[in-house]
Amino acid sequence: MDTKQPFEKLVELHGAAVLRVCRAVVGPLDADDVWQETFISALRAYTELPADANIEAWLVTIAHRRSLDSVRASARRAVPIESVPDRESPLGIPDPPGDGVWNHVARLPDKQRRVIAYRYLADLPFTEIAAIVGGTPAAARRSAADGIKKLRILTSADLPEGDSHEQH
Repeated sequence: MDTKQPFEKLVELHGAAVLRVCRAVVGPLDADDVWQETFISALRAYTELPADANIEAWLVTIAHRRSLDSVRASARRAVPIESVPDRESPLGIPDPPGDGVWNHVARLPDKQRRVIAYRYLADLPFTEIAAIVGGTPAAARRSAADGIKKLRILTSADLPEGDSHEQH
């Protein structure tokens, strides 16, 4: 007897978390496409998934793979723009809408960016994150801590004089 939920229910329950992860990893411009590819891949593989599997970790793993595919593909294609931007973006494209902290997240090393997305947007434990990105839970924890530390430095550099908070 199969005790799995209907696939539509998975999309309803986990779709928002997977979209947040996709946005953090590939940026807001490609996130919707990666999200869609994630759920298409998941739908194809759902019948083979064990009933006791961690669904969210499984979906984030698929999103991770689709994100890598997207990044590789974007490196091979031109980015159409109306005019040359005034400043260079670390992504090689004009700043995405609503930059701010996401602009800083995009500047993190790849592994730190992914670990932060999986931990703080998908709320996955470090054991699951380590299984997705490779390495140990301690290494994933260290990547997250290093990334958060760098984000604090980057965001405090954006504050006007006198607005920075001392770290305790």
